[in-house]
Formats: sequence, structure tokens, C-alpha cells
Amino acid sequence: MLSDGDPNRKGNVAEWAFAYQAAKLGLSVLKPLTEHERYDLVLGIGGNLLRVQCKWAKKVGDVVSINLSSSRRNRDGFVRTRYSADEVDAIGAYCEEIDACYLIPIEVAGDQWGLHLRLAPARNGQRAALHFADQYLLGAVAQLEERRHGMAEVRGSSPLSSTSESGAGEPAVDVGAHQFRNHFGYYMERAAAGAEVTVSRRGRPYVRMRGFKDPTAPADE
Repeated sequence: MLSDGDPNRKGNVAEWAFAYQAAKLGLSVLKPLTEHERYDLVLGIGGNLLRVQCKWAKKVGDVVSINLSSSRRNRDGFVRTRYSADEVDAIGAYCEEIDACYLIPIEVAGDQWGLHLRLAPARNGQRAALHFADQYLLGAVAQLEERRHGMAEVRGSSPLSSTSESGAGEPAVDVGAHQFRNHFGYYMERAAAGAEVTVSRRGRPYVRMRGFKDPTAPADE
């Protein structure tokens, strides 16, 4: 097991471990020829090519902890930056302690300094706003996304919701109550953008959410 030192070595191991696991799953793995890209690999999944930034993750108790920042040196010293959807499509993480790879859409991980994936429920019973590790396992995400023709169609809803076309032209979303509760903010934004979000409970439609149209707004908005 690698020590806490030598971040470059850990980053290289994470990248190769992620690429190896992706190749075992039958996914295409491409490497940029140019340097200084914000992504490490390009992953072919569901007929789409995703820019993936690979990160070393560590197990801390019941949590897989992922540092989502990068550092570079300028004349004033080191500068820390975060990742955005303009730069990468997903974060790939490798945790050596449990030998597991995760694929997290940038809509979940973007603009954050770090992310915690829970391996077990919180002791205080909290479920809202938590990310559970098994939802983002590379193998599980790959299988579901292959069936849905790529992450680009369901970006951010992965891996536990499905999509179809809504009347507004936005993909309609069907999501389980547990996933909806954990990622309420994301689904609220999807509804505001025009998608129809249907929440199911015990396998049956339970509630439907749509965006609010301001009656005073111009017709072309």
C-alpha cells in the first residue's frame, strides 16, 4: 500500500488502475497525446467519449474521500483550482484500500474541493445530501450508461434514474425516492430547466415535479 507521501506516484497509480478496470469492463480508454490537459483519460462509454480526470481516493472510516482540487505553481507560489464541466465530463477515482474504482459525473463533483462517498449509512440516520459509494462504482455506472446510450443523456442523474423525452424538449427523468432525496438540488434544477421529474416510491409513481413558468415573462423566455 502506498504511503501518504509522493502525490505524483499516487496519481499515476490511480490513473492506471482506473484505465485497467475500464478496459476489463470492455470500455474504450484513450490517452491524450498533448500535455497539460485538465483530463487524464478519455473514456468511451455508451457511444460517447468522456473526458475523465483521475484521482487517488482514500478510505477514512466508512467514507471514501476524494480530493477534487489541483495545484500548479506560478510566480506567487502554488495555486489551487477546482474542475468544471467546461474542462472534464467526469471524475474517476481509485481507492487502493478497497481496490475499487468510481466514476462521478462532473455535475455531482464539479466546483467542489472534495467529495465523500459513503460506504455505509451515517450513524445519525442522515440520508439527504449524501453520496453513497455503490451508486458510482465504475462497473455499475458503465452497465447502466451503456443501456441508456451514454452519460450525456442522463448527466448528473446517474446511476439510479432513467430518462425519456418530455414535451418541453428536455429529457424527462424517472427517479427513485431515495436518489431524489439525496440529490434534490440537482433534480430541482432539471425541473427548472424544463424537464419533467417523476419520483417513484416502492416501484410506483409517487410525485411529479415541473418548473414554474413566470406568467409575466416574455413569451420567448
